[in-house]
Amino acid sequence: MKTLNPYETIGIPIDNVLLKGRLRITENSRGVVIFSHGSGSGRFSSRNNYVAEYLQMEGFSSLLFDLLTEKEDRIYENRFDINLLSQRLIKTTQWVFKQKQLANLPIGYFGASTGAASALFAVSRLKDRIKAVVSRGGRPDLAMSVLDTIDVPTLLIVGGNDHAVISLNQQAFVELGGIKKLEIVEGATHLFGEPGKLEKVAELSTLWFNEYLK
Repeated sequence: MKTLNPYETIGIPIDNVLLKGRLRITENSRGVVIFSHGSGSGRFSSRNNYVAEYLQMEGFSSLLFDLLTEKEDRIYENRFDINLLSQRLIKTTQWVFKQKQLANLPIGYFGASTGAASALFAVSRLKDRIKAVVSRGGRPDLAMSVLDTIDVPTLLIVGGNDHAVISLNQQAFVELGGIKKLEIVEGATHLFGEPGKLEKVAELSTLWFNEYLK
């Protein structure tokens, strides 16, 4: 099996497509965080890469990958096909299970926007193989049908000025099983673009993975 470099662009064969990813492997890694991006986003997401780099400094490896190929992404509806995105995340996670340098590490999910829903659907299938979940500005309400089956520690982070998404997260929070927490970052909008707000997301995420990604 090919040895994975500590930081490289990789190809992940899923069914009949090759998904591109950015893999960071830390020395003596404490776990792997797989990112599930929101609609129209991918491995180059500046916000998710910021969080991944923050996690790397704390000893966590990470994988950011495109859930859709370039051709698939041109079809707008694919970006909101939660079933398709969930299947891609599940199969990519199963790919991680088979990589020698990653196989024995605990795995967590970081989902943004619609990616949070695909992460929760994936957890409902993979069960205890996933140890912790973080959602940033996510839409966990899109996974409402499986939320009561989720007993993986789940953190929902929402911007304080993202009023519509706060309401949707509050509805989903009630349905979630297991350990859960809803963090509202005051003064932040949906993309956490205000000074210091994305750093706050990274801090909260790191604390959660420190506690539960074991």
